[in-house]
Amino acid sequence: MRASPAVEPVPFAAALADHGDRPAVLTADGRLSYRELADRVAALAARLGTARRLVLLAGANWVDELVAYLAALTAGHPLLLTPGDNDAATAALERAYDPDVVLRRVGGTLTVDERRPVSRHELHPDLALLLSTSGSTGSPKLVRLSRANLQANAEAIAGYLGIRDTDRAATTLPLHYCYGLSVVNSHLLRGAALLLTDRSVADASFWELFRAARGTALAGVPYTFELLDRVGFAQLRLPHLRYVTQAGGRLDPERVTRYAELGRRRGFDLFVMYGQTEATARMAYLPPRLAATRPEAIGVPVPGGAFRLRPLPDRPEPDTGELVYTGPNVMLGYARTPADLALGRTVEELRTGDVARRAPDGLYEIVGRVGGYAKVFGLRIDLARVEERLAARGVAAYCVGTDRELVVATTDGADPQRVRRLAAATAGLPARAVRVHPVAELPRLGNGKPDRGALRALAAAPAPAAPSGDDGADLCRLYARVLGTDDVTPDDSFVSLGGDSLSYVEMSVRLEEALGDLPADWHTTAIRDLSRPTAAPRPGRRAVLETSVALRAAAIVVIVGSHIPLFTVKGGAHLLLAVAGFNFARFQLTDVPRARRLRAVGRGIGRVVLPSALWIAAAGAVTGDYTLTNVLLLNSVLGPHDGATQWHFWFVEALVFILLGAVVLLAVPAVDRVERRYPFGLPLAVAALGLAFRYDLPGLATHGHVPSAVVVFWLFALGWAAARARGTGQRLVLTGAALLALPGFFGEPWREALIAAGFGLLVWVPRLPSRGTLNRVAGVLATSSLAIYLIHWQVLAVVGPVSRGAALVVSLVAGVGVAALARVAARRLPHVARSWGRAATRDAPVGRVPPLDGAVQATAARSAGSTPA
Repeated sequence: MRASPAVEPVPFAAALADHGDRPAVLTADGRLSYRELADRVAALAARLGTARRLVLLAGANWVDELVAYLAALTAGHPLLLTPGDNDAATAALERAYDPDVVLRRVGGTLTVDERRPVSRHELHPDLALLLSTSGSTGSPKLVRLSRANLQANAEAIAGYLGIRDTDRAATTLPLHYCYGLSVVNSHLLRGAALLLTDRSVADASFWELFRAARGTALAGVPYTFELLDRVGFAQLRLPHLRYVTQAGGRLDPERVTRYAELGRRRGFDLFVMYGQTEATARMAYLPPRLAATRPEAIGVPVPGGAFRLRPLPDRPEPDTGELVYTGPNVMLGYARTPADLALGRTVEELRTGDVARRAPDGLYEIVGRVGGYAKVFGLRIDLARVEERLAARGVAAYCVGTDRELVVATTDGADPQRVRRLAAATAGLPARAVRVHPVAELPRLGNGKPDRGALRALAAAPAPAAPSGDDGADLCRLYARVLGTDDVTPDDSFVSLGGDSLSYVEMSVRLEEALGDLPADWHTTAIRDLSRPTAAPRPGRRAVLETSVALRAAAIVVIVGSHIPLFTVKGGAHLLLAVAGFNFARFQLTDVPRARRLRAVGRGIGRVVLPSALWIAAAGAVTGDYTLTNVLLLNSVLGPHDGATQWHFWFVEALVFILLGAVVLLAVPAVDRVERRYPFGLPLAVAALGLAFRYDLPGLATHGHVPSAVVVFWLFALGWAAARARGTGQRLVLTGAALLALPGFFGEPWREALIAAGFGLLVWVPRLPSRGTLNRVAGVLATSSLAIYLIHWQVLAVVGPVSRGAALVVSLVAGVGVAALARVAARRLPHVARSWGRAATRDAPVGRVPPLDGAVQATAARSAGSTPA
C-alpha cells in the first residue's frame, strides 16, 4: 500500500461556497443553497481524508450522490463513477479495479465503505475521474479524465450556452453518463441551480416539478425527444425555459428543424451538440440560429477545441475523412487494468471514429462511421444509413451485420415483411439476406445509445415467433381495428395515428374496458406505455366518463327529443359547437408543420361534408323537402331562409363554415406561428372577434340575413380556448366570458343556462363519475352523433305521428346503425386501395424500388390530425 500525495481540487468544485446563498440544488423535497452544499461537501471530503484513494461511487440523481461526487473532486481523490441503477455493472467494475473506498446506496441511504486507509494503487497526480465508454455493461475499459479536462469542458459548455447564475437545469440524464455529468459541472461552474430529479420526462410529476422550480434548461438524447413528442411537449406551458440541449447520438434532421422552430415560437434556443466521453463530454455544437437551416450538421468546435480530417482510403470525397479532435478536454487516455491508473497522458488528440465532411459554410457533418459497416456476402453495408432510411419511413430500428445476413431489430407491431423490404432496398441486398427481429423495446444503453452488444447477441440467436396475446399486441390490434389502419406499432399513439374526435370516443370506451382507468393524456401516450398500467384495476372501481363525450351524447339526445318534441330542452346544438372547438384544438392543432395541420382540417371537413351531402341529396329526392342549396350546404347563405324544412341542417352548415374559416386563418404563416406561441391567447382573440358579431356591432342585420356561422363562431372559439386553458386564471377568464355573453343571446334563460352549465363542465371538470354500461351507451351515441343528427328528421316524419317516444328511440338506433355501417365501409377503403396498389406494382422491374404502399403512406401522413364534431 502507498500513500498518494494530496493534489489540487477541481476548481469549480472547490469554489461552491463563493456563490453564497444562491440556490444550488432544488428537489421535490426542498432546496440547498451553495453555502449549504459546500458545507456538506466539505464534511464528506474531510471524512475521505487527504491521502488520495481510489473511490467508487454508484451514481444516481440524488443529493447524497451529488455531494459524494463533489467531495471526491474537492479532496482530489480519483473517482470511478458507475451506474447506480445497475448492480451487475457496478460489481464488475468493483472486481476489476478494487477501489479503496466504495460509496453506494443501501436501504435508501448512501453508505461509505472505507476498505483501506491508504490506496493500494499508484494514482497519477492528474487523474480525477474514470468513466465508462460502454454505458451500463460493466466493461473494464475506462476513460481517464484529469482535473483540467473537467474544468476546461465545463468552461467551454458554460460559455457557448451562455449559462447564467439564474438558470435552473433539470437533471434529465444519469449522473454516471458524461452528458448528464456535464450538465452538472457547467451549471455549478456558473453558480446556477440544479433541478435534481431521477424522474423521466414521460412522467407528469417531472413537469410539475420543472414548472414549480421555474426550470430554464433541459438536456436530452434522441430517445428523450421521442418521449417529449409522446407527452405533447409542444403544448406544455414552460414560460421560463431558455435552452434545450441535445447530444448522445444523431437526432433526425426533421426533428431538429421542428424543435428549432418550436423554440423560436416559444422563446427557447435549441443546441444540437456532438461529443464523446473521451472528450470529457462536448466537442462541437450547432449555434441555435442555424438549427432550422442546417439540422444535419454537428456545427463548430467548442471554445478551445479544433478539428481536422484524417484522410481515409475508401472515402476519397473532398473535405471528408475521419474526424480528429484536439483540445484541453481530450482525455489522458484509457484504463483497462488498475495498473493503468498510474499513467499520465498517453494521447494528444482524439480520433473519433466518425467520418465527417466539412461543408463550404465551415460546419461539420457526420456522414458515416469508420467502423459502422458490415460486409454481407462481400457487399459493404453502411448500417447507419440503413437505420436512417428506415427511420424516414417511420420504422425505429437498429442494424447489425454478419457475413451472410443483415439483422434488423425493430419494435413489436411493425410489419416484418415491410421492414425487410425497405431494409433490403436500402442496403442493395436480396430480401432473403435480411432477417427482421421484432423486440419489445429497442436495445439501448443507459445513455440512450444503441446497445451494439445486445444487437450482436440478437444476430447470433434465431428470430422469435411473432408475439400473440400480450397487452401491446392486443392493443395494437385494437387501435388498428378502430382506426382502420394496419400500420400500428407500440410506439404509436392515438393522435400520431390520425385519430379523430369520433374514433376517440370509441377508442376511449374500449380502452377503459381493457385497461381500467386511463390517464387524461392517453390520446398522446404511446401504446406500449398504456399496456403497462402502474397498478391493477381496483375491484369495484368507479368508472369515469370524459366530459366532452358525455356532453356530445347528452346533446344529441336533447336535440332529437326537443325536435320531436317529446320534451323541450333547447341549447344542445350550440353546446355542441363549443365541444367541436374543444376537439378541434385537441386533435387537429397538433405539433406538426402547418401544411399537415391544414390537410388534417381539410380531411375533417370532408368527413362532415361528404356524408351530409349524400344524405341530404337522397332525402331530398325522396321527400322533396330540400333544395340544391341544402345539398351544397349553402342554405344559410343563398336561402331560402323562410322554408319549413330547409333550416334543418343549419348546425352542419355552421360547423363546416367555421372550420373553413379556421383553415383560412391558420393558412397564414404568421397566424400559425402566433397560435403555437400563444395557444390560449389566439382562440381567446378569435372569440372576442366573434362576440362583436354576436352583438352585431358591424350592423350586418340591417342589410338582411346573416349566416348562422357568423353569429355563433364565438362559441366554437371558446371551446377551442377551453382545450388550451392552463391554470385557474385562464379557466376563470373563459367562464366569465361565457357568463357575460350568453344572457340575452336567445332571450330564453333556460336555454342559455343549459349552454353555460355544459360549457362550465367542459372547462372545469375533465371527467364525470359514471358506470361501465353508461360509458358504452354514451360512447356509441357520441360516436354516432352526426349520423343521428342527419337522419332524425326523416324518422320524425314517419314515426313521430305514431309515437313520440318511439320516434326518439328509432332515431337514435337508426343513427347508430348507419354510423356503424359507414365506419365499416370507410375501414374497407384502405384495404381496397392497397390491393389496387399491389396489383399495379406487382410486375415492377427488378432493381427499381416500387412506390410507397398504403401502409407507408399512412405512416408518412401520421400526426396530421383528425376530424372535428
